[in-house]
Amino acid sequence: MAIQRTEAMHDLAMGLDERPLVDIAAILAESQITAATAVLDALPAIARGAAAMAETVRGGAVLHYFAAGSSGLMAAADAQELGGTFSIPPEQLRIHMAGGLPTGVEMPGGAEDETTGLDVALAAISARDTVIAVSASGTTPYTIAAARIAAAAGATIVAIANNPGSALLEAADHPICLATPPEILSGSTRMGAGTAQKIALNMLSTLMAVRLGHVHDGMMVNLRADNIKLRTRAIAIVQQAAGVDESAASKALDAAGGVVKPAILMAAKGISAARAHDVLRETEGNLRVALAQIN
Repeated sequence: MAIQRTEAMHDLAMGLDERPLVDIAAILAESQITAATAVLDALPAIARGAAAMAETVRGGAVLHYFAAGSSGLMAAADAQELGGTFSIPPEQLRIHMAGGLPTGVEMPGGAEDETTGLDVALAAISARDTVIAVSASGTTPYTIAAARIAAAAGATIVAIANNPGSALLEAADHPICLATPPEILSGSTRMGAGTAQKIALNMLSTLMAVRLGHVHDGMMVNLRADNIKLRTRAIAIVQQAAGVDESAASKALDAAGGVVKPAILMAAKGISAARAHDVLRETEGNLRVALAQIN
């Protein structure tokens, strides 16, 4: 059987343990930098996957993240940030990790081979949903089975894997192949492959937010200020987007209940909270379109 790229030996691996630690550190850093560039070859696929995710969220359906091991941790981290960063409702997000999300320092390795019960766990999945399935090898039984069950239900499959031609990529509507080089530690895909996966996941969610109108001039305008740090950030965003001073931005944010988009409209256009919300509904939440619509 051919050796997968994710399991192959790196050219610099021989005698690695005999080198000074600072030299090993340099090799590790360079290998991850090189792995990160694999994302550049997948840009069209990433953009298509993000557009599918945006369509799912706009339609009120659910994004499902499926993965195991370190890929699962990265997928979960990205999914868990979508609420705080872009105010994606929690009922539109599901995290499915082989063995469940860990509550301690151990992750059971055998869980990634377990597929029993997935059909029950996915009984409610619909053709309106999108699945983001992640596996470095592209052969993880849990992740492949989930993708196939979801596909049979008509859901859209966005798959991320690091081995070209792997089963997971072949099962996807939007296959994202991150052809990273062999790991310095053979098979330790939490390193180079994981770095590329994290970049791709971050790009998918950010591009999705752009398509949904949740990003304006590089600012996360669908933010809801629910703590001190976010309130400070939200005031700065309202100031910048509306062209007002800190006091006016703070007042608009208070009147909008801490929600940035209506606060910007209120501060920039002098309209009421009710009118701001109406315009945002009419423009499907796109701030730039909403600003242009109000004279």
